[in-house]
Amino acid sequence: MTAQLVPAEILKKTDKILFIAHLALGDFTYLQNCFQAFAQAYPHIKIHIWVDEVRRTKNTAAWPFLKKYALYDWLAECPFVAKIYRQTYSPALFEESIVEAQKQQYPLVVSLSTLRPPMYATLARQISPQGFVAGMKKPAGILALHKRLAYRKLDAAFDPDRVAQRGVHISEVYAAWFHRLFGMDNAASSRQPFVRIPEQWSRYAQEQLKLWGFERDRRQSANPAKLVFINPYAKTRKRCWPLERVVELVAAIRAQDSWKDTRFIVNVVPEEMAQARTFFDGHAVERLQLFSAQENFFQLPAMLRECDLIISVETAVMHLANAVQVPVIALMRQKNPEWAPIDKENSIVITTANRRDWVKAITVAQVIAVLNQK
Repeated sequence: MTAQLVPAEILKKTDKILFIAHLALGDFTYLQNCFQAFAQAYPHIKIHIWVDEVRRTKNTAAWPFLKKYALYDWLAECPFVAKIYRQTYSPALFEESIVEAQKQQYPLVVSLSTLRPPMYATLARQISPQGFVAGMKKPAGILALHKRLAYRKLDAAFDPDRVAQRGVHISEVYAAWFHRLFGMDNAASSRQPFVRIPEQWSRYAQEQLKLWGFERDRRQSANPAKLVFINPYAKTRKRCWPLERVVELVAAIRAQDSWKDTRFIVNVVPEEMAQARTFFDGHAVERLQLFSAQENFFQLPAMLRECDLIISVETAVMHLANAVQVPVIALMRQKNPEWAPIDKENSIVITTANRRDWVKAITVAQVIAVLNQK
């Protein structure tokens, strides 16, 4: 049996740990189970998380969106996270954050960064010159001297691509990381996504629906109008669905007898809201509202929880659908099946026909076909 990388004696005497990761919302949806399990296994260790912004830039115009990254709101509400480094989106703030972290004198730093692992090995050691540092280590060619030198700064390392079997769900991959690092066993039954929505944001969602005229009292109607949430946006164009397809889908759903009175909420990323409003104003679709979680992350799961069905491209929304236990139709490429929603009973996945296809290759007819199976 392979020994855990972080020695038990280190964990016994450590009072705080810094995890370094380039977290997206989808990553944290599943990694949070591992962080929570770590906190339960080692209640004497405070968890600090460095969220490294891979989009770090000198472009000041990009900073407002990076500064309001929704994950920070979620992390701030996690009872098992004691400190967050959230200002790493500009070169100057990145350097300031390093100085701030160095003052903590971390006895234990772990990098969970799979992108550019040599850079993060160096960062981990820079933050903790005297502590125990563990991280990712991918094979480096004979000529990649700089990578091999960076990996020497780690006290312990593992290849993230070899710690779990190929083809398993991402939650199992993350569980395997924590088993390799700390000897922790994270059972499959404990990997279901979850989100604890503060009451104020639950009230917000209900009030917003009332303002739109979308509120429903299911006690007063045997067949209340359904509410469907559509998310066509992702970080890359390869995973987005055209807005024209959204309009076509709305019409096709309403053409079904049991869905004719359906109300729709279309999710829009904040930086695309102006363009989306112009588009939908030109199409005059009734009983459809645009939505964006511009104030706080929890606006999103709170709104999702109020819906009857979620239709989303492959991004965090489809994982949050599982977290709030609302049925989801996920539109995915063939490229990353390990990122399919984990709750198979409440999820239907439509994949593109060919591996190279973008999500936009999925048709409205395909969505309607699975909708009629529900």
